[in-house]
Amino acid sequence: MVQKAKILLVDDRPENLLALEAILSALDQTLVRASSGEEALKALLTDDFAVILLDVQMPGMDGFETAAHIKRRERTRDIPIIFLTAINHGPHHTFRGYAAGAVDYISKPFDPWVLRAKVSVFVELYMKNCQLREQASLLRLQLENGGHGRTGAVEPQESAGLLAELSARLAAVEEQAEALSKQLDESADAAAVATAAHLERKLTGLRRALDALEPGAGSAAGPVPSQG
Repeated sequence: MVQKAKILLVDDRPENLLALEAILSALDQTLVRASSGEEALKALLTDDFAVILLDVQMPGMDGFETAAHIKRRERTRDIPIIFLTAINHGPHHTFRGYAAGAVDYISKPFDPWVLRAKVSVFVELYMKNCQLREQASLLRLQLENGGHGRTGAVEPQESAGLLAELSARLAAVEEQAEALSKQLDESADAAAVATAAHLERKLTGLRRALDALEPGAGSAAGPVPSQG
C-alpha cells in the first residue's frame, strides 16, 4: 500500500482552512490543519510533510517568522513552503517571501486549479523521493548481505539487476523533472526558478546516493544520504 503524503495547511482563519481542504481534497492526500505558527512548528516535530501552505498574516508569529523557524531546523529545512497572502505590497513584499525560503508566493483570491496543480508537483516529488530512498536502502542491505554470504543474500548478478532497475527509475524521474524545469523556466518568474532549483537539489542527492551503491563504492560511501 502506498502511504499518502501529508500536506500542512497553516492559517488562523477556520474558513480559509476549510477552503484549502476543499481545493486539495481531490489530491487524495492527508491534510493537516494548523491555526498558528506555533501549532505548525509543533506538528513539524513529529510528522513529515510533502509541502506547507502558509498564510502570511497571522496574529502572534506570522508566516515569515514561522518560515524562518522551519528553515533553521535540520529536519524541516527542505520542506517546500508556499506562502498565501491576502495583501500585496509589491515586489519588495514578494521578495521577502522568497528570501524567507518560500518556493512560491500566491495572492488571495487564488485560482483553485492553479494552487492544486502547484501542490501536486511537490506531492509527486515527495512520493518519488520516498520510493527511491526506500529502494536504495533495501538495495544497500541486499548488497551488504551478499558481501558477507548471509542466508537469503542476493547473487551478484541479481544485485546488478536491482541496481540497474533503480537507476532506470531515477532516470525516469530526472527526465520528468527536466521537462518540468523547462516548462517552469519559460514563465521566468521567481517561483519557477525556486521550484526548479528545489527539484534539481533533490534529484542530485538521490543520484549521489545511487552512485554510492555502485560496485566498489559501498564500503567507502557510508550511509545513503537522506532526502527528507
